[in-house]
Amino acid sequence: MKLIKIFSIVLLLSFTKTTKADEGMWLPQLLQTLNEARMKQLGMKISASDIYSISKSSLKDAIVSFGGFCTGEVISDKGLLLTNHHCGFDVIQNHSSLQNNYIRDGFWAKNFGEELPNKGLFVTFIVRIDNVTKAALAGVTASMTEMERQNQIDKNLSEARKNAKKETRQDVMTRAFFEGNQYFLFVTETFRDVRLVGAPPSSIGNFGKDTDNWVWPRHTGDFSMFRIYADKNNQPAEYSPENVPYIPKRSLKISMSGISEKDFTMVFGFPGRTTQYLPAIAVEQIRTVNDPAKIAIRDKALQVIDGFMRKDEGIKIQYAAKYASIQNAYKKWQGEVLGLTKTNANAKKLDYEKIFQQRVEANPAFANYKSLLQDLNTEYNAFKEYGHARDYYTEIMSKIELFTIASQLNALANAYESNAEKGYDARLKSVKAFIDGMIGEYNVNVDKKLFEALMPLYANEQAAVFVAPEFSSKLKSVNQNFSILANELYNQSDLYNEAALKALLAKPAAEAVASIRAFEAVQLFSALQKNYQSAVQKPSVEISNRLAKLQRSYTQAQLEVMKEKKFYPDANSTLRVTYGQVGGYIPKDGANYGYATYLDGVMEKYKPGDYEFDVPEKLRDLYSKKDYGAYGTNGKMPVCFIASNHTTGGNSGSPALDAYGNLIGLNFDRVWEGTMSDINYDPSICRNIMVDIRYVLFIADKFAGAGHLVKEMKLVYPKKKK
Repeated sequence: MKLIKIFSIVLLLSFTKTTKADEGMWLPQLLQTLNEARMKQLGMKISASDIYSISKSSLKDAIVSFGGFCTGEVISDKGLLLTNHHCGFDVIQNHSSLQNNYIRDGFWAKNFGEELPNKGLFVTFIVRIDNVTKAALAGVTASMTEMERQNQIDKNLSEARKNAKKETRQDVMTRAFFEGNQYFLFVTETFRDVRLVGAPPSSIGNFGKDTDNWVWPRHTGDFSMFRIYADKNNQPAEYSPENVPYIPKRSLKISMSGISEKDFTMVFGFPGRTTQYLPAIAVEQIRTVNDPAKIAIRDKALQVIDGFMRKDEGIKIQYAAKYASIQNAYKKWQGEVLGLTKTNANAKKLDYEKIFQQRVEANPAFANYKSLLQDLNTEYNAFKEYGHARDYYTEIMSKIELFTIASQLNALANAYESNAEKGYDARLKSVKAFIDGMIGEYNVNVDKKLFEALMPLYANEQAAVFVAPEFSSKLKSVNQNFSILANELYNQSDLYNEAALKALLAKPAAEAVASIRAFEAVQLFSALQKNYQSAVQKPSVEISNRLAKLQRSYTQAQLEVMKEKKFYPDANSTLRVTYGQVGGYIPKDGANYGYATYLDGVMEKYKPGDYEFDVPEKLRDLYSKKDYGAYGTNGKMPVCFIASNHTTGGNSGSPALDAYGNLIGLNFDRVWEGTMSDINYDPSICRNIMVDIRYVLFIADKFAGAGHLVKEMKLVYPKKKK
């Protein structure tokens, strides 16, 4: 017993030490009570109300959700908006052609009239955040099934949204936090006229491409500029030539003072998804089962696409965004596995769980939680093979675009067969929109090779029960030759020919459905989908429901049992603040990385004509002359820096702010070894990567000749010059 008590004390001391790290993605309206004191201890000079307020202008009024997938910030009183190059990449790609290759050459509007509109692109401001937990959980009881519980909550939230105070131009959304233990309501304002203003060439905006992605030291000018337009009353409006630049409630000031080690930093944005409160067994399955499966599939896909892109400029333009998207997660998962392994994440989770279980066993008030961890382990063990099969199916099907097209057409046919022409017509509009959006970026030769590379994984690298019998039979008929099978499927070119598809969708419903059902690829996809639904989805639904309930209970239990820990809700694409300090890290034995990089490093990596490391002549010329204008420091041009801010996907484009709330950089990545911060933040190796705002201004002004944009901004020098 004495040994057990000593062991418990050691574990508690270890746990307490780890919780001192400044991890967390905090709700801005709660900073005053939870974080302000610590933030000031680290060096912050402003107050929590300067960051978030509904009674006065605050920093939140300069932050937007960019397109629903990234973050942006307003940097002038004329609605000028800054985000990452990779966040604006799809827009840049859509405006590009062989004649006007903005991906390769960059784009800079000389005036408002040259700024390019973008159909479907929007930005959303947060007006107010309200806690509606009590209203959301009204009438919810422990005896309810998961479906009954969710139905009651949905009903309550619908009423809360209906009764929320807002202007007619504003919207309302609600989100669950802490696995459905808390709920918040967000009043928002969305602008749908957002125009491209400027973007550097990819040799700057995506310098280092795949090799440097998720890597430090980094030398990437990952930024692009847009402008928000409003109607003549400064209100949100759809695109119109009559719209004018938006006058914001707040725009960020730009610091020209630069950064130093241990400087306070703060990142404000819309992080997408994290899962910090999973049990050890779930994290270990991610490390050893799910991530490796997805990595293997994407590795094959990337080899195929890269081979084509390097040989054909047209395909490079077509597939640039898709390749970047596939590669981004691929390398992230590799780093996640590396980080989880290096930091002994599983052992740390188990130690945490031992403390949790000891406290539960010792306190009668926690009796309901006694079997919680054991129950979670049981369910995760049962879910393991289904999770692996899910990842195989979703990864492979989403990479083969013939199946993506077949999926859309199959859904259209199903709608007709279940609800006649009414169902068909209801689905037709979305199918047409999908076809219009993807067919121009489709290449049959690339897709066919993807089929030949990926379907062997589907057939041979998972349990036989998860492979559709129809596919096995079809494969047997061609003597296991995937190339012959691909030839058969892709010979029906009307399935991916734009004119033929439009003609098909113009036919009467019954005739169109008959044609859809005749495609071999649609028949095969339908068989693959049905087998997945019966062999994977159906048996795993009950397990998933039990896991959801257990995870909600475990999250609530942690809040109650581990009282000394400050808990932040997992990211869910809502507005958050994270803070830390500028500083390097030690990724492995013998390596010690500093916190900043310079243009010197760009030139050290320079490879003439290289796909990843070419450098524009103009930038080389500026470097040779050391012509850095007001943006250099001590004869050097800063490029990027790192800090301990806890970020994730969705934080791309987020502003990095100094102690006074001035813009010092633009968040665009994390270091490779620290990508596991989504599920296990560790202060020793978790760093976010930012492009220095001085490099952004240098590229816009000195390289691109767009100094008129810099003149819109408010430049400040918060650090006293010595």
